[in-house]
Amino acid sequence: MFDLHRLRLLHELSVRGTLAAVAEALSFSPSTISQQLARLEGEAGVPLLEPEGRRVRLTAQGEALAAHAARMLAADEAARAELEALQPSLAPVRLAVMQSAAHGLVPGALDVLAETEPRLRVEIAELAPEEGLFEVAARGFDLAVAEQYPGHTREQRALLERRTLGRDAIRLAVAHGDPAATLADLRDRTWVMEPEGTAARLWATQQCRAAGFEPDVRFSLADLTAQVRLVASGHAVGMIPALVFGGDEPATRFIDLPDHPRREIFTAVRRGTTGRPGIRAVRAALEAAIARAPGISGEPAPIE
Repeated sequence: MFDLHRLRLLHELSVRGTLAAVAEALSFSPSTISQQLARLEGEAGVPLLEPEGRRVRLTAQGEALAAHAARMLAADEAARAELEALQPSLAPVRLAVMQSAAHGLVPGALDVLAETEPRLRVEIAELAPEEGLFEVAARGFDLAVAEQYPGHTREQRALLERRTLGRDAIRLAVAHGDPAATLADLRDRTWVMEPEGTAARLWATQQCRAAGFEPDVRFSLADLTAQVRLVASGHAVGMIPALVFGGDEPATRFIDLPDHPRREIFTAVRRGTTGRPGIRAVRAALEAAIARAPGISGEPAPIE
């Protein structure tokens, strides 16, 4: 019989790519990972790894066993979820959230959980949407809150189930007293946007190009609160989602963009864990929190 722990190590290697990355994610030493994978090779009776420069890569047999490992791990999670549902205690839930959700959703969701599941331990870390979704698929976290901009779809991962929480208004943000009235009025301004390569940066740049100009992006900041402070102080203009303010009085003046665009905010979990009571409780709390958030159209969508 294959050892499930060793199968997970093989699966992690197939997802993360290097022994060092697996060791860091699971808090083991690379030598320990190598020893366990060597034992798995002995159980399999075929070579699972081969050298590639200073690294290793999966052989064809290794790739095949890693695919089976993913299915076995999913079945293990589904079994544990069913057992958890039959007992009163709840296992901790590890939640990865994008920054605007950390501001606009997490406090409200924790308020709900304090009433509905006061004994549930929720561990939260702020991660960019791309990283959060990857970590859920790789079993680093249990649930991610991420976003998808209009016209920009994110990769559909077979292991993940996505559920829409709502749609977040995206508007131009300028300092109070700024005379601008349209996007075209900002063609010669200094812009703040998220770093290059992010979906938010690509989407915002395309809006400016559609209005006939290339934005002068002098500030590339992943921290949306820092973006808001630059805009409020008059040093830049930007495109800010409503969720950032979490119901607080906005520090900037807003201008509507053409067609009033909204981004989709969604949760993602591994399919084998959807039945876990803790995950169901956290999802329900997030849905309750977003229903109270201004600037959000709460419209839970069918499961994907």
